[in-house]
Amino acid sequence: MTTLDYGRAFGLWRSAAGADWDMYSNHAFVAGLGDGSLPRQAFLHYLVQDYVFLVHFARAWALAVVKSETLDEMKTATATVDGLVNHEMALHVKTCAAEGIPEQQLYAARESAANLAYTRYVLDAGQSGDFADLMAALAPCVMGYGEIGARLANTAAPDTPYREWIDTYADPAYQALCRDVGAMIDSALERRIGPDFETAPRWPRLTDRFLTATRLEVDFWQMGLDRT
Repeated sequence: MTTLDYGRAFGLWRSAAGADWDMYSNHAFVAGLGDGSLPRQAFLHYLVQDYVFLVHFARAWALAVVKSETLDEMKTATATVDGLVNHEMALHVKTCAAEGIPEQQLYAARESAANLAYTRYVLDAGQSGDFADLMAALAPCVMGYGEIGARLANTAAPDTPYREWIDTYADPAYQALCRDVGAMIDSALERRIGPDFETAPRWPRLTDRFLTATRLEVDFWQMGLDRT
């Protein structure tokens, strides 16, 4: 279990990620969100790319519906698609519109190399593997943003211009989504590989999926910071 109670599998994966998880959750981009020092243009570049990312991320969660074996898995996956398309992406649209960037421009934005690498990796994990492979690749983004949002909600500078972004991921509804996804992943893995995750033959491969996605998250933050 983690402090935020995102589930047993996530806690094990997070521990296995070690320094990579720290580089992700405490990246200079994240620190800039918290203290307000992140350049506005870097944030806007990130938001445009993250909008495109979320389009593919929603498709990956839609693929999770196809890969589901239980109704509970389908319900959690569809609820996540709804949260991404109808709620999380709304922050990007609102913020960018205020800067003169319409949603049509967001949807048509050219993907960065870091974006392509990450989104296609996640989609390939789901297409070439099963539900467990897909969840291992999806988990760093879902839970990582929850962890970052919860931490920054308590530590960020009062006058940071990125408070709305922080509040989006610290919001009780998003935190509940992280807990629901974590519980669903635990149940899904127990169903597919057994209750003793760490001794299951497939565990190293699933952990490697999580680690790779975590490293791609680090690259995504860096892309935003470098505006590449």
